[in-house]
Amino acid sequence: MSAPQHELNAASQKARISVITCSDTRTINSDTNGAFIVDTLKTAGHELVSYVITADDSGLLAKAVLNAKKENVDLILVNGGTGISKRDNTFDTLTRMIESPLPGYGELFRNLSFQEIGSAAMLSRAQAGRMGDTMIFSMPGSTSAVHLAMTSLIMPQVSHLVQEMKK
Repeated sequence: MSAPQHELNAASQKARISVITCSDTRTINSDTNGAFIVDTLKTAGHELVSYVITADDSGLLAKAVLNAKKENVDLILVNGGTGISKRDNTFDTLTRMIESPLPGYGELFRNLSFQEIGSAAMLSRAQAGRMGDTMIFSMPGSTSAVHLAMTSLIMPQVSHLVQEMKK
C-alpha cells in the first residue's frame, strides 16, 4: 500500500495528545505557541489530554513527559528548549527518554526551516521518537518554528502515526 493510501486509511484515527511548553518565561497567559498547538489539535478533532508549562529544567521536563505518558497519550508535543544554550535542556532530556528515534522529523524540520531562515536552522535540535507506545515530538519555541512543525510535519501525519503505533 502506498503512503497516500496509508494516510487515507488512517484519516479517521483520532489521537490523545499532551502538550508541554518548556520555558522559563512563558505563562498560561503568554504562551501563544502552546495555545496555537492546542487550538490546531482541537480543530482537527484530536483529544487534548493535558497541557502544561514547565521550566527549562531537565528533571521537571522529564517529570512532565512521564506524567503525560501515564495518561495513556498517543503523542506528546514539546515546544521550547531545543536550542544550543546551556539552559536548553529539551534535546538532551528527550534523547535519554526516546527508545526509537524518528530522525526524518528533525531532518525535514531543519530543511524546511533552512528555506525560511537560512543557516541558522542548524541551531535547532528538534527531534522525534517513540517511547513505548507514545510518540514524542519536540519543536523550537519560536512562533514560526511551531507553526512550521505543526502545519507542515506533525498534523499531516498525526492520524497515520496513531494507526502505525497501534499495530
